[in-house]
Parts: sequence; C-alpha cells; structure tokens
Amino acid sequence: MDEKIKTLQQWIDESRAIVFFGGAGVSTESGIPDFRSVDGLYNQKYAWPPEEILSRTFFNARPEEFYRFYRDKMLCLDAQPNAAHQKLAELEAAGKLRSIVTQNIDGLHQKAGSKRVWELHGSVHRNYCMECRKPYPVEDIKAGQGVPKCTCGGTVKPDVVLYEESLDSATMEGAVMDIRSADLLIIGGTSLAVYPAAGLINYYRGTRLVLINKSATPYDGRASLAIQQPIGQVLEGIKVR
Repeated sequence: MDEKIKTLQQWIDESRAIVFFGGAGVSTESGIPDFRSVDGLYNQKYAWPPEEILSRTFFNARPEEFYRFYRDKMLCLDAQPNAAHQKLAELEAAGKLRSIVTQNIDGLHQKAGSKRVWELHGSVHRNYCMECRKPYPVEDIKAGQGVPKCTCGGTVKPDVVLYEESLDSATMEGAVMDIRSADLLIIGGTSLAVYPAAGLINYYRGTRLVLINKSATPYDGRASLAIQQPIGQVLEGIKVR
C-alpha cells in the first residue's frame, strides 16, 4: 500500500490538470450517510423505499412525505468538510486540480474552498419556486414544516436531481470537457454503479486513472492504480507542492 501511495504522490506532483470524480464515500467521512453501504439509507426501514421517495413521481404525488424524509435524512447542514475535501481544495488553490466532478449534493467541496465543482446531482443549498423561480435558502427549508410554499403560492423544490429526472446538460458538458482534457483522473468514494454519472469515466483520454474506494469497483481492472482505502485517509497523506 505504501508503494501505491508513493505512486499517487508522484503522479500528482507531475500533473497540472487533475480532475477528481467523487461519490458518496467522500461525504460519509463527514458523517453524511450514503445509500448503499451496510448502514446506508437503502438499508433502513421506511413506509416507502428511499429510491421511491426520492423520485419525481413521488415528489409530485406525496410532497409532504417527500419533505418529511428529505429534511430528516438529506439535510445534514452541520456536516463539515473532511480531509478529502480540504486536500482537494488545496490542490486547486495550488493550480494542480482543474475541477471536481461530484455526485454529492451537500456542498462540502465548496465549504472547503473549492471553486470549480460540477454538481451532477444538484445541491441542497439551491431551492427554487417551481412557478416563479424565486430562490429560497436551505436553512428556511430545514426549519420549515410541511411543503414549502413561495410567496406566489408555488411549491418550492430543491435543486437536486431526483430519480426519473435528467442530469443538467450544461453541468454534464462541463464535466465531460474537463475529464476529457485531464492529465490525471482520480476517482474516489464511489462504487461507479450509478449511471449516467459513472459513464463519465469513458471520456477520459489520459493514461493515469486512479480509483480510491473502500471496496472494489467494476472498473478496478481498467485503473492504472487502485487503492482500497477510505478516500480521506489516502488524500490526507498527500503533500501539495
């Protein structure tokens, strides 16, 4: 493992256009539950499965139940950036990291100081009236009860991509552009099981592909370097120089 970390450090030292692609495992070290681990949301008991609650059909049909679950399980506003978030922000500030592509909706990368972040699944920090597009802060959503309503009478919806909804085309295009031109692609904290996000790996044209995850992924065989450790633990030991 020490040799793998040394190789990762060398590749980071030699790179000037790194892109990091991260999933739920990046945020679990900040105390935010993921969906597929032993203790994740998919293994807890609710009246409906989480993937049904987090669908557009369910949001339209049962908005009160959606928001009960959403406030309880998806709004972790006290969570703080961990070692992975902080190291990535340092790499960007040093001019080595071009951007972050994330499947997470918690905004912790920005909280750590990262500037160029492609949020594939949106963000809990953006909420808009479905009628007039008036924005509402997440703190208001968290503190409220029932279905949040706009002053115009419209329903307020989080700017997160629910099941049955398409990813934002501009966000996808930006992520693809950066991944395609990266000289090092580091993928961390994701099982690479969620599409179309996981398919972004196919746009990478470089020769150095690093996968960092606590468990094996379907793409480990394609990786130039695969490290089975928590992403924060790995990146914490990386020096920015």
